[in-house]
Amino acid sequence: MHSRYGGPEWELACDEALLERCEAGEIRTDGVLRFWEADAPFVVIGYANKAALEINALACMGKIPVLRRCSGGGSVLQGPGCLDYSLVLPINCAPELASITETNCLIMKRNRDAIAPLVDGEVRVEGYTDLTLDCRKFSGNSQRRKNRWLLFHGTFLLQSDFEFMEKVLPFPPRAPEYRKGRKHSDFLTTLNLPAERVKHTLIRAWNAQTPFTDVPQARIRELIDTKYSRVEWNFRT
Repeated sequence: MHSRYGGPEWELACDEALLERCEAGEIRTDGVLRFWEADAPFVVIGYANKAALEINALACMGKIPVLRRCSGGGSVLQGPGCLDYSLVLPINCAPELASITETNCLIMKRNRDAIAPLVDGEVRVEGYTDLTLDCRKFSGNSQRRKNRWLLFHGTFLLQSDFEFMEKVLPFPPRAPEYRKGRKHSDFLTTLNLPAERVKHTLIRAWNAQTPFTDVPQARIRELIDTKYSRVEWNFRT
């Protein structure tokens, strides 16, 4: 499914609501693949991260939203040029999904193999859940697990304003070894591909042929009101 962009709080709440409802058996599906693209910049920090360490407060406060997602990983600057995807999968659909590490390997390798024919250069899985093109990162990913279902989501950099990113995001408190101390503009790259081409490639890779329309709107609104719109959640310590 491709979401009509509902705003940053809606998109983050949608991922969590889909995972919850699939886990509870309230959504009948073999899995969900959805895409969304932000129309304005905002920052997303990982579940366990401290905002004070992850963002440049002077650059962000009052200018762009700062939100927290339900999964781990580092901070991401979202906005035009970022293609986001979310996979919600039953853990029993593949033996590899039984563990966090093997889930990372399975999904990242499939995404790598899907993207590699579209670009010139070497596409590799680096760190735990990064995709790189000639040693420069273009996709970061993370997961959250329940007992029977998991959420795996990430971003593909199609275009990016690295100068703006340098102002908003400081060097991260934790960085993979392969980064080798590089600043954002030297560490990251973009695919320079149309979003539709990347989406169609991932749809084929995941055999996501059936349109998904069972969106849990009521639960999404509830999560926005009680969680994703609240300072207590987004800036908790």
